[in-house]
Amino acid sequence: MGMTLIEKILANHSKHDIVKPNDIIDIFIDVRGARDFGGANVVKNIVDNGLGVNDPTRTFFTFDCNPTGSDQKYAVNQQICRNFARDNAIKVHDIDAGIGTHLMIHEGLVYSGSTAVTTDSHANILGAIGAFGQGMGDQDIAVAWAKGSVWFKVPKSIKLNFIGKKPENVSAKDIALNLLAKFGANDLLGYSVEFYGEAIDKLTLDERITIASMGTEMGAIILFFTPNEEIMKYSEARVGRKLELVKADADAQYEKVIDIDISKYTQRVSRPGKPHDTVDINSVMKTKIDSAFIGSCTNGRIEDLRIAAEILQGRQVAPGVVLKIVPATNEIWDQALEEGLIQIFKNAGALLSNAGCAGCAAGQVGQNGAGEITISTGNRNFPGKQGKGEVYLASPAVVAASAVAGYITNPDEIPEEPMLFTPKTNVASKSVKSAEHKKTTDRPKVIEGQVWYIKEDNIDTDMIFHNRYLAITDIKEMGQYTFDNLKGYEKFAKEAKPGDIVLVQKNFGSGSSRQQAVDCFISLGIQAVIAESFGSIYERNAINAAFPIVTYKSIEELDLNDKDKIRVNFATGEITNLKNNKTIKADPFSEVQMDIYMNGGMF
Repeated sequence: MGMTLIEKILANHSKHDIVKPNDIIDIFIDVRGARDFGGANVVKNIVDNGLGVNDPTRTFFTFDCNPTGSDQKYAVNQQICRNFARDNAIKVHDIDAGIGTHLMIHEGLVYSGSTAVTTDSHANILGAIGAFGQGMGDQDIAVAWAKGSVWFKVPKSIKLNFIGKKPENVSAKDIALNLLAKFGANDLLGYSVEFYGEAIDKLTLDERITIASMGTEMGAIILFFTPNEEIMKYSEARVGRKLELVKADADAQYEKVIDIDISKYTQRVSRPGKPHDTVDINSVMKTKIDSAFIGSCTNGRIEDLRIAAEILQGRQVAPGVVLKIVPATNEIWDQALEEGLIQIFKNAGALLSNAGCAGCAAGQVGQNGAGEITISTGNRNFPGKQGKGEVYLASPAVVAASAVAGYITNPDEIPEEPMLFTPKTNVASKSVKSAEHKKTTDRPKVIEGQVWYIKEDNIDTDMIFHNRYLAITDIKEMGQYTFDNLKGYEKFAKEAKPGDIVLVQKNFGSGSSRQQAVDCFISLGIQAVIAESFGSIYERNAINAAFPIVTYKSIEELDLNDKDKIRVNFATGEITNLKNNKTIKADPFSEVQMDIYMNGGMF
């Protein structure tokens, strides 16, 4: 009895001549990868368990989740991986390289019949060239790095026979969305799926990658394409040697064989929330959009960029709409530059980023905000995956056309004039009311509290409230991060009590203009900050927020120690150490400061 494609590959990488569904076997892994997402955990597992690296020549890091290096937590993880790579002679495909699974294909690391694992859940994209790829957790990957093999349960196989001719306007992404419409998110769950038929044989490498990428959204272990002659030549050129084609046996046994008439496929769009909630594009036509995204491991290929450029040539992105484009790899980026595609995108008003995962990860362009409607070429649109807005999934052609139109449309129905945004209500211009606000009179002009005496100059806003927390907008959440970047005071937020007072030295609050560096103290219930001087922007922010700050000339006469209790009079500027009753005269509140303070803030 013959074997299916996955059975053939797994048998070739095990000690068994024949394997069958549900067999649990150890398989040798040709390529062992880890991304910046999860890579640091792989390192931790190896180090904590005293393991080594089985074969550094087969082991790689790929930094594709945060290729801009813009997130400090990712930057830390990336550096952990770099240091480990240096110590173990492991190659790093760094933040300028692109998506790891695509690099495995471009670099000739994987090819027909080979095996690969990485921390990317879309590693099954390698089925596009007839290779077995799997995304795994960091423990699995650590074992693969240390041992060279992992256990795997041989899945059952399904064979899809595509009959008929593919319609001209149906793209590879449309094929994937039509398959999702038929099989949903779980009908193919746990299966290895093989694609056959004349229409399939004609698919290019880029088209196969698009379809294979969405196998995860269908629940499949992998979607397999047996390489045609053109793709075998591509792999051989990348590997630098002659390769043997690995394919299913003619008498292989499949769990199911399903015929699909591709001639009936239509252009489709996935509605927000579920990739498998796909509908004919006509049912969502003219849905107004705020943004559009072309990229991801599904549609960041050169053919995708050419399709987008053809539509954008001589056109402009609709006013108010943001179009973001991210090539899958740096090689594709360079090719787009050489072909003039980058200039077309720029002329059209698109935003172009360096290669990487982009919209599917938080470290690059492609994320959206609450209430934002995005049409994207990504593979997932789960709530929160690409931001807090709503995401429709579609082909590059539909996304590009929609970006120009300002609403969801196809390339054949781009309007002469785009749809513009209109205000939801007629908002009349309002001038600031001149009527005097009623002032609150119950705010204390004299306070008492325990003092945190921090004998440091130049405590900047990053030390007070680090920029990694700037996305926080709820003041109630800010206090917990106060001073967590100030050496020696990382536990301040946990130990400080409402009513405490902070006393520092020169130039407190220098640096950025972030209001959070004031609001974090308000969040904790800190009564005031006293300093010899303040950063100019910080001083304004504090006064405008009605947060008491007091400036002194000299503090020595107070004979003050950390945790002493002090009294502060905002009106007179007197500061008294209640432990020894010594008093100094600091600057009292100005008339403006007192007025804003008693008013409860600028507003």
